Amino acid sequence: MTLYSDPSRTEADAPDEGLRRTLGVDRRRFLSTCTAVAAGAVAAPVFGAAPALAHGRDRDHDHDHGHGRGQVLVPPHKRGIILYTVRDATARDPLASDLPSGFREVFKQLSRHGYRQVEFAGYNQHANAPGGASLESVQGARLLRSWLDDYGLRAQGNHGFIPGSWPFTAADKDTFKKHLEIANILGMDHMGTGGDPTGSSYRADWDVAADKWNALGEIARREGIKLYTHNHDSAYGFLLDGGPLDDQGRPTRSSGIRKLEYFLKVTDPRLVWLEMDIFWAHVAQYKFHTYTAHDGSTRKNVFDPAGLVARHNKRYPLFHAKDGVVSTTNGMGYDMVPFGTGVIDYTTFFSRVGERNYHNPMVEDDNSPSATDPAQSLREAKISYDNMAALRRRRH
Repeated sequence: MTLYSDPSRTEADAPDEGLRRTLGVDRRRFLSTCTAVAAGAVAAPVFGAAPALAHGRDRDHDHDHGHGRGQVLVPPHKRGIILYTVRDATARDPLASDLPSGFREVFKQLSRHGYRQVEFAGYNQHANAPGGASLESVQGARLLRSWLDDYGLRAQGNHGFIPGSWPFTAADKDTFKKHLEIANILGMDHMGTGGDPTGSSYRADWDVAADKWNALGEIARREGIKLYTHNHDSAYGFLLDGGPLDDQGRPTRSSGIRKLEYFLKVTDPRLVWLEMDIFWAHVAQYKFHTYTAHDGSTRKNVFDPAGLVARHNKRYPLFHAKDGVVSTTNGMGYDMVPFGTGVIDYTTFFSRVGERNYHNPMVEDDNSPSATDPAQSLREAKISYDNMAALRRRRH
């Protein structure tokens, strides 16, 4: 398997780096947590100060000179949202509600909030909305593009079709190429998926996934599109790549490298990109902090999401920007909340990764749609926008 990136700077090689630079950490609380873990206690989430809530939007300026608050961390043209956050609104029957419904009205409302980018999560809406139920076609893409243009929005990705076959069937390859054509009509630079490259923990399976994604990335590159994959927490768990074999001949221990770190090494940086879901990366930080090394010893390696991005900055053109509050009961460390209302320290994250005119942060909250409050998701989309617009680099 070809290695495409420098293997010399992994957190497995420098496990204490997470102690110094982990995202969103109050150092004293973090060290006390590590002490508890070392004593055999259950790990607690690592929390930073919650960012201040916004008091208004800053759509047009990258600096707030009047208040001396420093550089805007997410420029106005980079503030986006994945439409999964407002999926109840795109799926709403316009004949049964006065609230925004379907893609066209949702685009109009998101533009009013201040958003300038959207990431699709498929192309389906309510059948009674303009254009009909499915816009997953060349004609549907042209209609969507006209609405995006009308409201000053840009499409910047889609969680869409990735072939299940490998080697690819002819039908899967044709469907993938159709989605690339749709992406180009919509004006996307990137196209991706909401799933991990593989759900396995074994290096051999990640090698296969890398071969598949390199092949997909080559097809996408020929169409002018950058292909990206998206993470959940398990993809930043530890790779099983050595030690004694189990009864099926599979390795049972780890070198300390995380699965997506390995994926970065064995995929071609000209063909494959990643979208970090920052919430799930924090869940991985909470859950996966020790591993059994090849020699059987237990070692500590605290995940540093911002540090990983900083080392591979151009490989991460997109983020999912979702926030969380402390949970000690759900096994993840966090419950999702609207952006800027939780404890994840986005000021620190965006300051550390830099490249603010390259990255495209997409607000996401899986829980925004409500069965009892049909206006909630679009209302929380506004709260999230205002809080993202309020982020400023701290002055020292």
